[in-house]
Amino acid sequence: MQGVLKYFPFIETITTYKKAYFKFDIIAALTVAVVALPQSMAYAIIAGVDPVYGLYSAIVLSILGSLFGNSNHLATGPTNAISLLIASNMSVYAGKPNFYEMLLMLTFLAGAIQFLMGVLKMGKLVNYVSHSVIVGFTAGAGVIIALGQFNQLLGISLAKGGHSTVDKVAATFAHIDQLNYYALGLGLLTIVVSVLSKKINKSLPGALLGLVICVIIVMTCGLEARGIKLTGDIPSAIPPFGMLSFDLQAMGALFNGALVIAIIGLVEAVSISKAISAQSGQKLDSNQEFIGQGVANMGGAFFSCIAGSGSFTRSAITFQNGAVTRLAGVLAGVAVMVILIFFAPFARYIPNAALAGVIMVVAYSMVDKEAVKKVFKSNKNDAAVMLVTFLTTILAPELEYAIYTGILISLLLFLKENGRATVRLFSVLDSNSNRFAESEVSNLSDQAIQSPISIIQLEGNLFFGNSSDLEEKLNQAYGQAGIYIIRFKSVTQLDITSMEVIENFINKVHKQGHKVLLCGIRPKLEEALRKCHITGHVGENNVFIAKSEVFNSLRSSLLQAEAMLRGIILPQVYAAAHPEAADMRTQQTGPNLKLYDNKAAVGATPFKKVVGWMERFLQEPFYQAELFKAELLPKI
Repeated sequence: MQGVLKYFPFIETITTYKKAYFKFDIIAALTVAVVALPQSMAYAIIAGVDPVYGLYSAIVLSILGSLFGNSNHLATGPTNAISLLIASNMSVYAGKPNFYEMLLMLTFLAGAIQFLMGVLKMGKLVNYVSHSVIVGFTAGAGVIIALGQFNQLLGISLAKGGHSTVDKVAATFAHIDQLNYYALGLGLLTIVVSVLSKKINKSLPGALLGLVICVIIVMTCGLEARGIKLTGDIPSAIPPFGMLSFDLQAMGALFNGALVIAIIGLVEAVSISKAISAQSGQKLDSNQEFIGQGVANMGGAFFSCIAGSGSFTRSAITFQNGAVTRLAGVLAGVAVMVILIFFAPFARYIPNAALAGVIMVVAYSMVDKEAVKKVFKSNKNDAAVMLVTFLTTILAPELEYAIYTGILISLLLFLKENGRATVRLFSVLDSNSNRFAESEVSNLSDQAIQSPISIIQLEGNLFFGNSSDLEEKLNQAYGQAGIYIIRFKSVTQLDITSMEVIENFINKVHKQGHKVLLCGIRPKLEEALRKCHITGHVGENNVFIAKSEVFNSLRSSLLQAEAMLRGIILPQVYAAAHPEAADMRTQQTGPNLKLYDNKAAVGATPFKKVVGWMERFLQEPFYQAELFKAELLPKI
C-alpha cells in the first residue's frame, strides 16, 4: 500500500497539513496568479493559439502538477520554450479545421511520454541534455520569439498560416506602410512599465500593470476604432471538459514533436526543482516529478490546455513568498480561475500589441547573459555546443532539430574527450620510502622502460571508445621489465574491447617469458576479469584486491614481484601481511616459481583447513629465512 501511495504525494500533504501553513501558501498563490495571468496569455500567443488556452493551462496544469509532482514549489503551466516548440509543430496545421484537435493530442502525447518515463524510472535521462544545449536553445528561442512578435508590436496584420521567422520579418518590412502608431505606442508603454516596475521593486507585477493601463487607455479612448487588434471575448472562465479523438495516424505524425516537448519540459521542471530545493532543503525525486508533469499534461489535454512545464519565474515567486507546501500551486490555479470569473469581461480589451510588449520583455529575459559568459569561460567544447544549438534554433526549419543537434554534438565531444585512456608509469622514489612517483607514458625515460619491475597504472573507466589509445599506450610502456604490475585506479567499468587489449598485452609479456600481476582490483571488476578468464590467465595468486589503505595492494604486488625475481617461494599470506617488504629491492633475478595458493582453502572441509594452516605455520620460518638471505628485509 505504501508503494502505491508514493505516486499520490498530495495525500501525505493533506494528512500532515497544519493551519499555520495556509497563510503562507495563500499569499504565495495570489502573487503567482497575478503574474501568471499576463504570462499565460503571452505564451499562448507564442504557441500560435488564442490567449484563453494559455489561461486554461495556467489553471489546470498548475493544479495537477502541484498535486502529483514532487517539488513543493514548482509552478507548472505554459512556458516560453515549450510554447515555441508547440508553434513549430503546429505550423503545418495552421488554418486547418483539425488544428485544435491536433493541438490537444500533442499535449496529451507529451504528457504520456513524461508519465511513462517516470513510471519506468528514467529520471536520470535528462542529464544527457547538457546545460550548454539548454542555454543555447533558450537564447535562440528568445530571438525567435522576439522576431515573431515584431509585426504584432507594430500593429501589422499578416496572412494566417505557417510562416518561418525569417518570412515573418520579411513580410513585416514588406508591409511597413501599414504601421499602426497607436499599437506601437501601447506595446512600448507595456515594455517601459514592465522594465521600470522591476527596477523599482522586483515584487511588482510589471506585466500585469502594463496590461491594465493599456486596457484603460483602449476603453477610454476607443482605440479599437483606430485599428487596434484586441484579444477578444473569453468564452468561459472555467476550462471546458472535452474528449480526445485517439487517431493512431495523427498520433504517429505528432510523436516526434511530442517527444522533444516532453524532454525539454522535463529538463526545465527538474532543473528548476533542483535549483529551489538547494535553498529549501527538500529532497527531490526526479521520477515522481516526471509523473507529475505527465499527469498535468495528459489531464490538461481534456480541458483545452496547451503543453506546459515548470516556470522558473513563477516557481521562484512561490518560494520567495514563503510557500510551505504543494497546496500553494493548487491555490494559484484556483486563484487564476476566480480572477477570470470576475474580470473576464474586461479581458477582451487587452490589445495584442500590449501582449507583444510583454512577450518582448520575456524574450529578452530568455537570453541568460551570465550563463552565456560562464559557458564561454568554461571550455571550448561547451561553447561550441551552445553556439551550434543557438544557431540551429534560429535557422533550422524545425526546432527539434536544434535539440537533437545539440545533444548529438555534446555526445560526440564527450566521446572524443573520453577517447584518451589515462595510462601512467609508477616508480618508487627511493629504496627506503613508501612514496611513489608517476609519469605520463609519453614521457617515459629509458631507465623507466628498462626497470626490472614496471608498474603501469590504468585510470578511469575503459571502454571501446578509448581502447585504441589504451593499446597504443600499453605498447609504449612495454620494455625490458621481467615483471609488469598493472594497477587499476578508479576503474569500475571495463568492457570486452578493453579486456581484449589488456589480454593481448598479457600474452605479449608471457611470450617473452615474463610475468604480469594485477592490483587495485575492485570486487566487481575482479568478477568481470574472472568471467573473461583474465585472472586465471595471470594466475589467481597474482591478482591483488584493492584495500581501504592507499597503495596496500600495490605494495603487496611489489613484494611478490621482487620475490619472483629472486626465485623465492613467497606465500600469498605473507605478501598480504608484510607490504613493507615491497620497498626493499635489488637487481637479482631468478626463475619463475609457483607461489603458495592461499585461496585453495576456500570451500575446503574443516579438517583440510586445519591441515593447511598447520602446513603454513611450519613453513613460515623457512620463508623468513629465504627472505633474510635475499636481504629483502633488514630484520625479521
